[in-house]
Amino acid sequence: MRFSTITKWEFKNTLSSRKFLMIFLMQLSVLVLMIVFLNMFIGNIESENGVTLSPSLTNFASIGVSDTSGLFEKQLNHEVLGITPLGSNESVNQVKSGKATAALIVPENSIGKIDTFQPITLNLFVDYADPKRSVVTEEVNSTVKAISSSISNQWISSLVPSTSTIEPDVREEKKGESLPLQLIKKMMVSILLFLPLFLFGNMIIDSIVGEKERKTGEILIAMPLSHGEIIIGKNLAVVLVIAVQVALWILILLVAGFDLKNPILVYLVIILTSIPIVGITSVIAAYSKNYKEAGIGLSFIYIGIVGFLVIPALAYISSKSAAANISPMTLVMRLFSGDTISMTDLMIPLISILIISAISYWITIKLFERDDIMFGPRPGIVRLALELVGIKNISKMN
Repeated sequence: MRFSTITKWEFKNTLSSRKFLMIFLMQLSVLVLMIVFLNMFIGNIESENGVTLSPSLTNFASIGVSDTSGLFEKQLNHEVLGITPLGSNESVNQVKSGKATAALIVPENSIGKIDTFQPITLNLFVDYADPKRSVVTEEVNSTVKAISSSISNQWISSLVPSTSTIEPDVREEKKGESLPLQLIKKMMVSILLFLPLFLFGNMIIDSIVGEKERKTGEILIAMPLSHGEIIIGKNLAVVLVIAVQVALWILILLVAGFDLKNPILVYLVIILTSIPIVGITSVIAAYSKNYKEAGIGLSFIYIGIVGFLVIPALAYISSKSAAANISPMTLVMRLFSGDTISMTDLMIPLISILIISAISYWITIKLFERDDIMFGPRPGIVRLALELVGIKNISKMN
C-alpha cells in the first residue's frame, strides 16, 4: 500500500489547485446548461406541437393532376406532393419537360361512373429518370386504395338495408417511447454520466509527461517505491477525482428530476469504467515526449474509446443485440432504465473492463521502467511493441 503516499499527494494537490477548481466549476456550469437544454428539447418532442426528428418532405415531389371532379386531387397527400391542377395534355407535357415528376389523369365522368357502379381507369405518367418517382407512385397508390375502399363501403351500404348498430368503442393506447425519443433520452443521459471520464486526460498527461518536461522523473524514480506503485498511485488519484465529480453529477441529475434507477450501481460501473480509460491515457502519456504529442495521441485514442462505448449502446436500443452488452455504457443504460440484467450480461462488460485495465497498466509500467522512454532517445512504436511482446533483437531475425 505504499502507493497511497503518491495518491494522497496527487489528490491533495489537485483539489487545492485553482486551475482545477476553475475547470471543475466550468464543467458543472456546462452540465447545468445541458440539463436545461435536454429538458426543453424532450418537452418539445413530447408536446403536440413539438419538433419533429424526421426531415421535412413538404413538396418533396411535384405532380400535375387533371381531375375535373376534384375527388382524387383532394385526397392526395399535399404535405409530400406539390400538386398542380392542369389539363391532361399540360400535365403530360410537364413530365416530358422535366418540370414535374408525374402526371395523374382522371376521367372527366368519374363521378358518374361511381354512381352507376362502373370502374374508373386512372392514368399515371411517371418520369423514370427522376429518383423521386417512387414517392409519387406510393402516394398515388395509397390514395387510390383509400378512395376505392371508401367507395366500396358506400356501395355496400347502399345495397344493405340500414339497421341500428352499436359502434364499438375503439381506443388507441400507446406503450413505451418511440425509438428516436429513446435514443435522445437514454443516450444523452448516458453521455452526461460518462463525460467526466474524458475531462481529466490533461491531469494524467501533466502527472506523467510533466515529470519528463520538469526533469523531476529522476527524483520520483529514486523514491523507495517501485515503478508500478508510482503509476498506480498517480492514476488512483485521478480515479478518485473522477469519482467525486461523477457522484456530484449523478446528484445533480437526480435533483433535476431525471429518473435514474439503481444510482449506486450506475455510479460503481462508471467508476470501474474510468480505471481502463485512465490506464489507456497513461500509456499515451508514458510514451509521449511532450504535452503536444500527448494531446494529439489522446485525441485519436478517445475517439476510439467513445466509439467502443456509444456504438454498442445505440445497437442495444435499436435491436437489443446481446453483443452490445460488451460496452459498459450499455450496462449503465440498462441499470438506470430499470431493466432486468442477467449475470451473463453483467459479467461481459466487467470482464472487458478487467482485461483492458490489466493490459493498459502493464504496458504503462513497462514503459515507465525504461530509461529510453523516460529520458530518451525512445525507440519507434513498432520496435517497442515487438520488444514488449518478448522480441528483444529484431536484427537477429533477419
